[in-house]
Amino acid sequence: MNLSQEEKAMSKGELGEAAKWAINHQIEVGNFFDAEDFVSVSNVHMMVDPESIGVAGVKFFENLVKMNAKVRVPMITDPRGVDLDYYRPLGQTEEMADIERRTIKACSSMGILMTNTCVNYQTIMAPLYGEHLAYGDTGVVIYSNSVCGARSNFEGGPSALAAGLTGRTPRYGLHLDEKRKPTKIFTIKYEPNELTDWGLVGALIGKMCGSYWEVPIIEGINKIPTSDEIKHFGAAMASYGSTPLFHIKGITPEADNFNSDDLKDLNYYEIKSTDINSLKADFGKKGDKIDVVVFAAPQLSIFEMQKVAELCHDKIFKVPVLVCTSPQVYSDALRMNLINQIENSGAKVLQGTCFYNQFAREIGIANGWVRLLSNSTKIVNILGGYGYKPALANMEKCILSAVEGKLL
Repeated sequence: MNLSQEEKAMSKGELGEAAKWAINHQIEVGNFFDAEDFVSVSNVHMMVDPESIGVAGVKFFENLVKMNAKVRVPMITDPRGVDLDYYRPLGQTEEMADIERRTIKACSSMGILMTNTCVNYQTIMAPLYGEHLAYGDTGVVIYSNSVCGARSNFEGGPSALAAGLTGRTPRYGLHLDEKRKPTKIFTIKYEPNELTDWGLVGALIGKMCGSYWEVPIIEGINKIPTSDEIKHFGAAMASYGSTPLFHIKGITPEADNFNSDDLKDLNYYEIKSTDINSLKADFGKKGDKIDVVVFAAPQLSIFEMQKVAELCHDKIFKVPVLVCTSPQVYSDALRMNLINQIENSGAKVLQGTCFYNQFAREIGIANGWVRLLSNSTKIVNILGGYGYKPALANMEKCILSAVEGKLL
């Protein structure tokens, strides 16, 4: 890789041992992906929940703190693995909470802002068109690339941390114009109406792409989606296909950059209502007993919180209902009395967490939960690998099913 004088100084340890580790890690990543040089990033988002990093990871962080490591650009965090105000009732252990506390302390010491959110584009700061970033969470990356027109690869935890410590990332993948060009065309012959519908369409596109390097361009969507709708659309697509970027004709900012010549040789796919129904049939059937209802993945926006609160009014649940949102939305929802409205029904709002990355397998075992119901196509895809038998329904049906204790 071509290195600037500052990057060479970092590599030699002239700017500290932490920066030396970070830049040399990034040089290895860059060489693997044939990056020619680095690109400066304006901010960084890192996945650093205790389930992912474990004891070894937090010790690594603590060692960096001893090296006086400090981030060089604003850096924020993905959802935590433990809501420290509510973990014992979920069956989470003191060891899990201890790893969480140590991680928070180490990150804060390095100047990392503990935002604890996977919807920073709705709560902290939406990226700008063309802005280079180093983001970790798949839902954050696909939204930032596709909806905002910013530029980021999926950054693993160490790579995101390294980007924070150096203020740059290797210039490869979606930082390059040629990697943002469409590789497949999808026509949608189905009209999504609810968040779950949007997730199902995204999931099918992700499955049909099946590769990080595929970039779908989508036509046939005739309404402008809301932020929450396209959030679920992208999150499911990334979950099913590792897809970090999509274009929607007439909607997303880069879609009109490509003319008929750019698209004429691409493979063409259709998504119909029969495809939607077939995928949905994999996730539960009417009358199935349910053990828990979870709203998460992505964390809920203030609009989603309002909808949950309305649906919870005068309800009494037979099974636990968990609602995961960001600390930023939680504080607003608390001020607006939405938290009380939700929890008066017996549901519980968790702040700064997302269920699938908060030791979901261990929580399920501790509580005897197997059949989990959600309106998130992303989370039902993930939790099938965590010992659950997930079911999928829209938000209203999830709430009504929690009242009955079975899938309606």
